Amino acid sequence: MRRSTIRLLTVLATAAVTTSVVTGCSTKNQVPSIGYAVDAAVASYNGASTLGASSGAAAVFGRVLTGFFYTGPDGQQVADTDVGTAKEVPGETQTVQYRLNPDGVYSDGVKTSCDDLVLAWSARSGKFTRPGDRGPVSLFDAASTMGYDEIDRIDCQPGSKDATVVFRPGKHYLPWRTLFAAAEVMPAHVVAQAVGVPNVVNALQTGDGAAIGRIADFWNSGWTVKAGALDLTKFPSSGPYRIESFSAKDGLVLVANEKWWGDPPETKRIVVWPKGTDFAAKAKENALGVVDLGAGSVADLKLDGFDESTIASRGAEQLVLATGGVFARVEVRRAFAQCVPRQALFDTLGKAGEPAQRGLGAGVLNAHVVQQDSLYYPAVVGGADRYRGADIPAATATLASSGTAQPTVRIGYQGPDARRAQTVAMIAQSCRGAGITVVDAGSPDFTPVKLPEGAVDAVLGGTGSVPGPSGSSAGTVAFAALRAGSGLDFGGFANGRYDAITDQLAGEANSTTTLNLLTEAENLLWAQLPSIPLFATPRVIAFGHGMRNGIAGPTQAGTGWNMDRWVLQR
Repeated sequence: MRRSTIRLLTVLATAAVTTSVVTGCSTKNQVPSIGYAVDAAVASYNGASTLGASSGAAAVFGRVLTGFFYTGPDGQQVADTDVGTAKEVPGETQTVQYRLNPDGVYSDGVKTSCDDLVLAWSARSGKFTRPGDRGPVSLFDAASTMGYDEIDRIDCQPGSKDATVVFRPGKHYLPWRTLFAAAEVMPAHVVAQAVGVPNVVNALQTGDGAAIGRIADFWNSGWTVKAGALDLTKFPSSGPYRIESFSAKDGLVLVANEKWWGDPPETKRIVVWPKGTDFAAKAKENALGVVDLGAGSVADLKLDGFDESTIASRGAEQLVLATGGVFARVEVRRAFAQCVPRQALFDTLGKAGEPAQRGLGAGVLNAHVVQQDSLYYPAVVGGADRYRGADIPAATATLASSGTAQPTVRIGYQGPDARRAQTVAMIAQSCRGAGITVVDAGSPDFTPVKLPEGAVDAVLGGTGSVPGPSGSSAGTVAFAALRAGSGLDFGGFANGRYDAITDQLAGEANSTTTLNLLTEAENLLWAQLPSIPLFATPRVIAFGHGMRNGIAGPTQAGTGWNMDRWVLQR
C-alpha cells in the first residue's frame, strides 16, 4: 500500500527527507489547501506524448492519472497496488499479467479497463505510421517507443480488468516496470467517445485506418492543457485528485476525487503553481506550503518559515544540440563543447551544498546516459577527457578545421530562469574567445520543439529537455532522448549503432557485457556530441513548518509524488 511505502521510505531515504514533524497537534489546525510550487510546465495531460513528457507532466499529474508503477523519491519504480498488480509469468517468452483493481473507476464513473493499456501500447508501439518525406512517420506523437515496441500483443477483452502483455519472441525487456506508469495511462473511453467508436480496442486491433487516424489525432492534441476554461469531461482522473480548474490567477487546482477507491487524500485541495508563476511573490503572499524548484532559478526567492534543502537531482542539466544548421558538422559541435566551461559551471551553479565524494552531484557530469551513482559510471567516462574544462586554443583549432567561421549559437530554455540565464552568460563569455558567439534565446513560451524548427541551435534543460523535475534511476528517458525517431530526440540525432546498443542493453543481464556496451555508447556520444552533459541539476526542496509526510522527490515525479499524504498544520 502507498501509505506503508511512505513509512518505509521515510526511514530508508532520510537523506532525501525534509519534513517537520509536529508535536502537540491538538493546538494546531490543519490547513485545508496546500500551495505547491514546481517548475514543471502544465502543457498536456498526456505524459506519454512528446509535449507532456518534455513539459514535465509526470511531476504534476502523477497523483491524478495513476499507473501500475510510479517513480519513488530515489528514482526507483514502485508498484502502485491501489491501481492493480503486474507480475511476470514464467515461460520462454516474456509475458506480464496485469490485473486492474476491481474497484478502479475514473472520476466520471467509467471503470478502468485493459482498454487503457491497449491504447497506451498502440500509441507508443511505433507500428501505426503514415508516409513522410523521409520514410514512415508515426501517427502518434509519442515521447518514446522504448519497451512498448518490444511488445508483440496485448490480450484484452474490451472492458475487462485483465490484460496479458506478450513480448516479441527472443526479446526480454528488463525495465518493464517503467511501462504503463503514472501520468502515462490515458482514459481510452474518452478517446472512444471523442472519435465516435464503440471502443478503441476493436478499432486498433482490426486496423481500422480511418478510426486509428482519429484516435491518434485526439491522443496527440485532445489533452492539451491551457490556462482558462477546460472541458473537464475530457480530463477524468484515475487517482486521489482530479482537476477542478486551471488559470494563471488561481493556479492548477486539484481537489479530492470522490470516486477514488484507495485511501482518501489527507489534504482535500492542492494548488499547483507551475513554471511561469511569480514564485517569489507567491512565497511573500504565504501561498506556498511545498516548494520544488531548480536551485538558483528564481531570483530573490525567500522561503521564511520553511525547512529548506538543496539536493542533487536525478535530472541531468545539459545542452541538447541540433545536428543541422550551425551544428551540422560534428567539428563545430566539438569546438563548442571544448569552449563550454563545464568545470566552472559546476563550481558556480551546479553544486548542491558540499559535493559528496561520489554519486549524484559529486562533480561535473561526464556521461550522457549512465547514472552518476551507477557502479559503471567511473569506467565509462573516458570520452569526456577532451571536454572537462574550457580549452579555448583547442576549440579555436577545432573550429578552424571545420571551415565554419564565427558561428552564432542560440541557446533556448524556458524562462524566467536566473540560473540558466547565468549558465548561458558564462558559456558566451568563454566561447567568445574561440570565435563563437552565444545568444541567450530563453523565453517564457519556449518549448524544445523550437530546436527542430530551427529557431534555436541548442536547448538548455534537464533530462528529456524538461524545464523542471526530471530523471529516474532506470534512465529510460535519457536513452530514449537520443534514439532516432524518438519524440524526445529534439536534436535529430540518428546513429544506428547507438540505437542497437540501447536495444541490446534493455535486455542484457550480464554485467561485463553491459559495461562494454555502456562504454561504447558513451565513447560514441562523446565523439558525436548530440548533447553536452553539465551536472546533476541541483534543486531547492522546501516544506513549510508544520508539514507532515513531506518527502523530497528529486526525480521526474517531483516532490508531489506523494502529495495525497501531505498534512500541513499551523
